[in-house]
Amino acid sequence: MENCVSCTEKPRKYKCSKCSAPYCSVACYKVHRDSPECVIGDVSKNTPVNAVAEEPTLYGPFTTDDTVPADKLQQLETSENLCNLLHNPHLRSLLHQIDVALNAQAAMRAAMQEPLFVEFANACLQVVEPMTDEERSEMKLYS
Repeated sequence: MENCVSCTEKPRKYKCSKCSAPYCSVACYKVHRDSPECVIGDVSKNTPVNAVAEEPTLYGPFTTDDTVPADKLQQLETSENLCNLLHNPHLRSLLHQIDVALNAQAAMRAAMQEPLFVEFANACLQVVEPMTDEERSEMKLYS
């Protein structure tokens, strides 16, 4: 396993979002981030000088099966239903609380008890992963 680029002693746990350099902690990341070695596309010191850096993607190397494609994010941005919901100050307050929470999972659980937040989450899901006709009819059976 690679060692941290800053302290060079501990094994890496994370990768820099700009250059994919390995680091072990927030402190080491901050040192690395402010260093001249942290350059977009500069994956390692072994990269040839004339190598062409890959164009950075929206998520960098951190995509998962749950990563929302860029076109769906664009649809979220232009969703009239979501824009209307986001005018509500209570919803914006809930979103802010989740964003700054030390325990995001607990904050999400609490927010999911709020009907307004559930409506917001469902509106997001309708854009990102619309229900099939079968799922819609099944939902009607249970409501």
